Amino acid sequence: MSGAKMDYRIELVARAFYDAEHDASSWDHEPAILKRQFREYARNAINLLNEDIGVLLLALEQSTGERPGEARAAA
Repeated sequence: MSGAKMDYRIELVARAFYDAEHDASSWDHEPAILKRQFREYARNAINLLNEDIGVLLLALEQSTGERPGEARAAA
C-alpha cells in the first residue's frame, strides 16, 4: 500500500474517532499533539483489523464525500 494512501486512511479513521468523542469540537483547530494521539489510535485500529478495514473505510469515505486525493491536509 502506498504511503499517501495509508496516510489518507489513517487521517480518515483518526477523524472518525475524534468526531465520535468530540462532536462539538473542530478537528482543524485541535493541537498537533492531540491529532497525533488520534492518528496513533487509527494506526493501531487499521493494523488490528488489517483487511477487514476496507468496508469501514468505504463507509467513512462515503460519509465525508472525500476521496483519497481530496483529504484535508494533516497538521
